[in-house]
Amino acid sequence: MARATLGVILGNRDFFPDRLISEARRDLVALFEELDIEAVLLEEHDTKLGSVETFQHARRCADLFRQHRDRIEGVLVCLPNFGDEKGVADTLRMADLGVPVLVQGYPDDLDQLSVERRRDAFCGKISVCNNLRQYGIPFSLTEEHTVHPLSDSFKADLKKFIGICKVKGGMKGLRLGAVGARPGNFNTVRYSEKLLEQAGITVVTVDFSEILGNAQRFSDDHPRVSDKLREIQAYARHGSVPTRKMVLMAKLGLALGDWMAANEIKATALQCWTSLQQNYGVNACTIMSMMSENLLPSACEVDITGVLAMYALQLASGTPSALVDWNNNYAGDPNKCVFFHCGNWARSFLPDIEISVAPILGSTLGVENTYGALAGRTPAGPMSFARISTDDREGRIRAYVGEGRFTDDPLQTFGNRAVVEVPGLQKLMKYICKQGFEHHVAMSGAHVADVLVEAFENYLGWETYHHQG
Repeated sequence: MARATLGVILGNRDFFPDRLISEARRDLVALFEELDIEAVLLEEHDTKLGSVETFQHARRCADLFRQHRDRIEGVLVCLPNFGDEKGVADTLRMADLGVPVLVQGYPDDLDQLSVERRRDAFCGKISVCNNLRQYGIPFSLTEEHTVHPLSDSFKADLKKFIGICKVKGGMKGLRLGAVGARPGNFNTVRYSEKLLEQAGITVVTVDFSEILGNAQRFSDDHPRVSDKLREIQAYARHGSVPTRKMVLMAKLGLALGDWMAANEIKATALQCWTSLQQNYGVNACTIMSMMSENLLPSACEVDITGVLAMYALQLASGTPSALVDWNNNYAGDPNKCVFFHCGNWARSFLPDIEISVAPILGSTLGVENTYGALAGRTPAGPMSFARISTDDREGRIRAYVGEGRFTDDPLQTFGNRAVVEVPGLQKLMKYICKQGFEHHVAMSGAHVADVLVEAFENYLGWETYHHQG
């Protein structure tokens, strides 16, 4: 995951020992260096030991945060002692960063409850949270009510919080590309551009004819085409693919990439059939896979909210994601099923990746027109899934998330495929069907469901079902 920058508020109350503030600063400096986090906090000479207690302290800290607002992704409120709840809340209100906030309080030691060492952060944290609630400032909590910053428990809290910050910040001003029209029979991938725009997410549309026209304007021997062709050849095994089809993929990749760069697009959803095969002669899967592998996720069938879920999983984990179908039951096991697409999954999911054809599409479009689809099987490992949807009837964005695992159970089929185990899968399927969610879901090779739940519900205001079996 990319390096994070956090603002830090050291809360203080003046009748507690000064040494507690200095010790906390040293602890945080060591922790941030270990986890490669950049801190923005008051220097010791800016206020009393660089802490925040009075309104004037809050003003100085807020001014500092505003100076770095383009870099600060979240704020850590550290309470070495009871702290001053108004100082913390005033700082956040005046800074007005709109980023996630994590509240941490130091634990007391039973043998150090004297006036010289007592902290009372157990109580002070409640007061800080009470004021944040009064001020309307959303915040996150540590797993344990009080926890030492150098403990393994807090390190896990902080890593989760950084994921939350990445998701919240990554959604701000996000620009998604809708390339072509959705397949005519796929009402399931309808979505509301207006609801997404209200959430700060813009959808930029383009007719696929423009992309294909630009692709066809490249000569076969253009230096950029040659470079892109070598990139594709290095990306996956391709021995069965005619050279002409590889060149078409290279041109398509260039045209898509140029349009995305010109419009600052971070993720795309493509009209991946049938016009592409009929009018251009290849599948876009390989190019889409390469974009997803490079953290520019790309989804099938113009599923814009599907690629939004892919992007959220990517932000939470720092790794590529993919879009899949909840496709098949797995024999009689009620907690297992098959993920499938024909397919465009990122290489990270496919150690045996190979450029091939799409037999299902080929049955009607001609197999020779479907070169570019990928084949490969995802091995055993952790798995998270997520789906975001615009509910036009109720005028809201909603989601579901959960976790499971990829398994090594036998599976004989083609395309991109995986066997997954999800506890309580039958309950989840009932929820998806009754709530009218799409047949697509995004997946990640990491466990990050709790990150998404906190980011979606607490900071983005999206109703989210957290499936837990």
